[in-house]
Amino acid sequence: MTTRTDVPEQSAIGTASRHLPSSPLVTFLRWWLPAIVCLVGVALAAAGGFSDDSLEGASAVIGAGSSIWLMNFLWRMGVSGDDEREAEAAAREHFDRHGRWPE
Repeated sequence: MTTRTDVPEQSAIGTASRHLPSSPLVTFLRWWLPAIVCLVGVALAAAGGFSDDSLEGASAVIGAGSSIWLMNFLWRMGVSGDDEREAEAAAREHFDRHGRWPE
C-alpha cells in the first residue's frame, strides 16, 4: 500500500492543507483572535453590570468574534475541498496511465 505525501493528513483541531499556511500568526488569527474578541464581549457585559445595554453591546462583540471564527472555519473547509479535488485529479491521471486506481 502506498501513501500520499503531497496532501497532508487532517489534524484534530483544523484542516491541514498545503494551501493553508501554518504559522504562529495564522494560529493567532484562526483561534486566539476570535477567543479574545468573545472574551472582550463577556468583559464588557460584566463591566456594565449585565444591564440591558451592556448585554446588547456584549452580544454584538461576541457575534463579531464568532463571525471571525466562522469565516476561518468556512475558508479552511473550502481549502480542504481544493486539496480533495487535486487528489482526485491526480488519482484519475494515475488511472489513465496505469489502468488501476491508486491505493
